[in-house]
Amino acid sequence: LDIESREALVNALTEYSGAVILVSHDMHLLGLVADRLWLVKDGAVAPYPDDLESYRRMLLAGEESEKPKEKPKARPAALSRDEKLALRADLRRCEERLAKLNEMRDKLARKLADPELYQIPGEAVVWQKKYAEVMEALDKAEALWLQAAEKLEKAEA
Repeated sequence: LDIESREALVNALTEYSGAVILVSHDMHLLGLVADRLWLVKDGAVAPYPDDLESYRRMLLAGEESEKPKEKPKARPAALSRDEKLALRADLRRCEERLAKLNEMRDKLARKLADPELYQIPGEAVVWQKKYAEVMEALDKAEALWLQAAEKLEKAEA
């Protein structure tokens, strides 16, 4: 995808409140829109507790085949650690989404501040609606960030 198409896709996916299953080799795109990661392996699907970067490192290091052998030994401790890692990853994704939405808000504010925009009938209304949508998404993203931060704080207490 070109930059504009990717940005439009990211905007649409981050604003959509339903569930989406996205399969892509574009790590940057996945990092911007994925709330949760799932590992599909050996005919099974399981939540992946960390972020894309750690998954990439795991694949490069060849740890993927070793990991299932280690899990049964340290299952109780690993679950707690994995849950904390998942909470940190959720918080990090929330922060990335907030940064992206703030960037979009700033771009739209600059567009709305341009006097030439108001020379074309109806054009300003379109951009004002986009701005309102981004502000609504920003409010939701801030609420999700707050929830994620509280969950992580409780888990680490």
